[in-house]
Amino acid sequence: MTEKIGVLGKQPQRRTGVERVVNAPLPTVYGKFQAIGYLDHDRGDEQVALVHGDLGTDRVLTRLHSECLTGDAFGSQHCECGDQLAAALRAVVAEGAGVVVYLRGHEGRGIGLLAKLRAMALQAEGLDTVEANLALGLPVDARDYAVAAGMLKDLGVRSVRLMSNNPRKREALVRHGVEVDEQVPLLIEPCESNITYLRTKRERLDHHLPHLDAVGHLS
Repeated sequence: MTEKIGVLGKQPQRRTGVERVVNAPLPTVYGKFQAIGYLDHDRGDEQVALVHGDLGTDRVLTRLHSECLTGDAFGSQHCECGDQLAAALRAVVAEGAGVVVYLRGHEGRGIGLLAKLRAMALQAEGLDTVEANLALGLPVDARDYAVAAGMLKDLGVRSVRLMSNNPRKREALVRHGVEVDEQVPLLIEPCESNITYLRTKRERLDHHLPHLDAVGHLS
């Protein structure tokens, strides 16, 4: 069956941008949230914003959390992602209002799950997280935050207090029209399994991780 052709033989225009699809209550161990689901028409990803309380428009406590199956679901200590997600959810509940934008398609800084596992295997052999991606012929960081900005704008958010140690997230939001009034550190105590990874993020990816200065040799 052929697709119908529009007026004058033109194909119907493909939708672009982000579209709000559903809003559902989501009680969690951290508190009560609204799970607001979006469709990213540009990339085809399904996205979700977890909203707690009345956001308002300015200085909204916000976390842009990149999907990390190994950390978020499996409790991996290779990274600090799972602990950061939990800390962010607790923080917005303690604040009384805030949003955690959970960004699917960001696995492994955007390279995908299997590529991330391959990179982790190379790290186990001695490469750091940057070297491992490059050894696979992949970008060090392939993430895009346009959809996050679109979701925040749909929620009526004009400016945020961004829970992140990554300056690139701040730069990306500003570039896409969302003001960042403050960058709020989201520091997790390191362990033996992730200290090298965290130091690489600070030294090679410019993450602001001052708490590592107080950490001695972990063995």
